[in-house]
Amino acid sequence: MHLTFYGVRGSCPCSGPSYATFGGATSCVLVETGSDVPIIFDAGTGMRALGSDLQPRLVERGVPLHARVLLTHLHYDHLLGLPFFSPLEDPGAVVEIYGPRQGETSLSDLINGAVTPPFFPVQMKEFACDVRLVEMADEDFSTEDATVSSRWVEHTDPTLGYRVESAGLSVAYLPDHQAPLDRVTVSDGVRDLCQGVDVLIHDAQYDDEEFSRRSDWGHSTVAYAVRVAIEVGARQLVLFHHDPAHDDERILALEAAARHLPGAEAIERIVAAREGMTIDMEAMTR
Repeated sequence: MHLTFYGVRGSCPCSGPSYATFGGATSCVLVETGSDVPIIFDAGTGMRALGSDLQPRLVERGVPLHARVLLTHLHYDHLLGLPFFSPLEDPGAVVEIYGPRQGETSLSDLINGAVTPPFFPVQMKEFACDVRLVEMADEDFSTEDATVSSRWVEHTDPTLGYRVESAGLSVAYLPDHQAPLDRVTVSDGVRDLCQGVDVLIHDAQYDDEEFSRRSDWGHSTVAYAVRVAIEVGARQLVLFHHDPAHDDERILALEAAARHLPGAEAIERIVAAREGMTIDMEAMTR
């Protein structure tokens, strides 16, 4: 299994020289399991660059893309890249979009309502690609060579976390996760997704002081991300969903602080996600 990070920022994209190290695009991670059908975590603004990277490979293979996109929720920072994903313009391409059930309104109606005038110049149905929208809840399903699990996690709106397992390796993805007020308790759903995982990608938007002012904004602290990783026995922790107010210097400081928290030595590696960062999970077993 191979991970590539195309967007690591939360809330809104940002740019400028002070964001050069970690990047300013919002949530989007490519998961390659070895099959010809990649899995994509979220459709933030990083999805545009992902599409650009995939296109040369598709041309070389001469086969249209078939991909599965796992949306955690429908906030703008996890959706804005979707209409800029270039494979949507390819006849014959198939993009399956999985996302959380939203109550009375269907996922299909919400996605089609977001990508339509006057919010966007074209409608989803105008793309040449075959787009298939699938509603998810607490459930598991199998792909060609992987198992995908989804569980509800605490946030401000209906939100799923995901776990992907393939060839004995596992990655859990919880980019938006409301830490409890005690910043100690780990919910059953989160444990289910993350127990014994090889790589945990977890919301780490705030420090403790910021959380004290924004404790109901739907996010976690760096320290709570470390807490979850320790509790579930994760091998590696990737700090994710960086606050747009945190520049490179600030994230470097938070990354360093995370490695010195009590119990952090139990985690093989703690790293703040960077745009363009890759993790070869097979190398972890060598």
